[in-house]
Amino acid sequence: MSAKASQAAYPSLAPKADNRPVIRTFHDIKLSDNYAWLRADNWQEVMQKGKDVLPADIRDYLEAENAYTSKELAHTEKLQADLFEEMKARIKEDDSSVPSPDGAFAYQSRYIKGGQYPLLVRTPRDGGEEEILLDGNKESEGQAFFRLAGMSHSPDHSMLAWAVDVKGSEYYEIHIRDLTSGKDHHESLVETTGSAVWSADSSHLYYTWLDDNHRPCKVFRHKLGQDQKDDELIHEETDPGFFVGLGKSQSGNHIIIDCHDHETSECYLIDARDDQAKPKLISARESGIEYSVDEGLGLLYILTNADGAEDFKLVTAPVMAPGRKNWVDLVPHQAGTLLLSHGIYRDYLTWMERAEGLPRIQIKNLTSGAVHSIAFDEEAYALGLSGSLEFDTSVIRFSYSSMTTPSRIYDYDMSSRSRTLRKEQEVPSGHVIEDYVTRRLHATSHDGEQVPITLLYRKDTPLDGSAPCLLYGYGSYGISIPASFSTNALSLVDRGFVYAIAHIRGGKEKGFAWYKNGKKGLKPNTFKDFIAAGNYLVENNFTSRGNIVAEGGSAGGMLMGAVANMDPGLFCGILALVPFVDVLNTMLDESLPLTPPEWPEWGNPIASKEDYQSIEAYSPYDRVSVQHYPAILAVGGLTDPRVTYWEPAKWVAKLREKKLDQNLLLLKINMDSGHAGASGRFDRLKETALEWAFALKVTGKLDKA
Repeated sequence: MSAKASQAAYPSLAPKADNRPVIRTFHDIKLSDNYAWLRADNWQEVMQKGKDVLPADIRDYLEAENAYTSKELAHTEKLQADLFEEMKARIKEDDSSVPSPDGAFAYQSRYIKGGQYPLLVRTPRDGGEEEILLDGNKESEGQAFFRLAGMSHSPDHSMLAWAVDVKGSEYYEIHIRDLTSGKDHHESLVETTGSAVWSADSSHLYYTWLDDNHRPCKVFRHKLGQDQKDDELIHEETDPGFFVGLGKSQSGNHIIIDCHDHETSECYLIDARDDQAKPKLISARESGIEYSVDEGLGLLYILTNADGAEDFKLVTAPVMAPGRKNWVDLVPHQAGTLLLSHGIYRDYLTWMERAEGLPRIQIKNLTSGAVHSIAFDEEAYALGLSGSLEFDTSVIRFSYSSMTTPSRIYDYDMSSRSRTLRKEQEVPSGHVIEDYVTRRLHATSHDGEQVPITLLYRKDTPLDGSAPCLLYGYGSYGISIPASFSTNALSLVDRGFVYAIAHIRGGKEKGFAWYKNGKKGLKPNTFKDFIAAGNYLVENNFTSRGNIVAEGGSAGGMLMGAVANMDPGLFCGILALVPFVDVLNTMLDESLPLTPPEWPEWGNPIASKEDYQSIEAYSPYDRVSVQHYPAILAVGGLTDPRVTYWEPAKWVAKLREKKLDQNLLLLKINMDSGHAGASGRFDRLKETALEWAFALKVTGKLDKA
């Protein structure tokens, strides 16, 4: 049975949401929303307490949608189980990270066979028995959702700060464990982002607190042993458009407060050796000026786009006089070479950069000034720099993979310029690199721009247009999608799919301009680039029109909604994961966690009629029309603070009202989790198995799965 025939047989027996129009006016423009009622008035409470406080009418509707999805995909349950076991078999169940040395110990995480969550362990560097500091499997017992974050040992190695979220709402509770007794202190820190930074003498913790609207806006200093209500407020951000983050310099001497939106930064230093220290401003915020900071031996190393350095440069400034007037160029701006991140060690400066869409690591000897790079020769690959826990070291760590090559972890000696392979990702069920092909191609977009596409397929896949394709895209916030190894993708590729990533505008794959030309009023370039990538794959016989499943999550889910509106015939299926599809209403609701900080990305439709009209012109929910649509699976999380559950719910409800076809339209809301889906490593595979089963179904490949 063909894909089109199999879809046309579905009757319209899906749940129907009530039509309850809400009409508002902005800039003399009426905005009608028939499904606004799906946004619970007590959404803050829902995020913190879950489904039990959800209004009954909303809960009934969401549960009806979940039941319908289960019913319509019931015949794929055996396939889902097979896919799960297949993907699980590619995971080394008792896997572990490479030990990271720090002082007298080496720290690592590892899994036990069958375990969903990691163990944090350490071993004395001079020999001795392994010590289990935290067992995530034991801590998670009895929890429907469990996510660890921010595990950080104290500088004196006597304590561990660890954080957990048990609702999926990303409100983390920080616990402090005595590593001698193995027991947690009586006090805990609630409503935090999950990350904590230790003072140099291990007597205090610095953490960021979340307000009722889930915005990180305050930094507190907590003295061990005291109640959280007595913690000292160190810094407060009063602009709801700016979020606050915390970090620590590589030297360990300074705590760094980072206030930022999507295009402006402001940072402060706190002396980690002084428990009475106050924050010291580095450089006051200037609209459009970004910077990030590290410190070594009393000198600040600052990555910034100041002075027109669109692709960023590195400058230095004294800790005692950090203002912008004292910034001195160290690594000058080079147009087309985007500086991504940096780290400072006693004798070396490192930074990641990307040129021509490919990453490389650069290393500068601070004594001689000599610079050398670490790069690879594959057509497309992913590179990650994890650095070191220590400051006085010549050894850093990096990772390498490609679409065909499993991840490899190397230690690199910056002095001898030699690399040591420390770990290679194992695929227990087997993986023959030579059976697969990875390619980097370029599609011509509507305005002549060349859009990179990374492909993965089996050597024996026919390239005559008959292969189905999964085309993935994101294209927002300057986030670049790496051409990295994915064991999950193999389950589609081994079934004849071409797996493709479209590196569209809105990311930074081709420099900062690639991002700038895919945001605000230029956002439609992102969608047109994705469609151009799909058309290129069709024209070059990698697949055919109507045989592509598009996939994207979060802001990539917005992309899914937009391309489904713009060119529905290109796709047979849409996988929209926690999709940001209600862009206009969300940007008009300044009470939501991310709305004010997101205005620099999308525009502010409250303040600007031009921004309102720009967003309304592409917002997927607002542009749903009376037409045919491909099959769609939308997935959300009830306690998601980033893309609220009602966005996919409203979108699916409106699609049911408008669309002319009988193609499958499914909504799955995880009632026990948030933005990242299920928390356990195996439970996440079950979600992927559901998505892959949907892709195989709508491409007519069930009988070959």
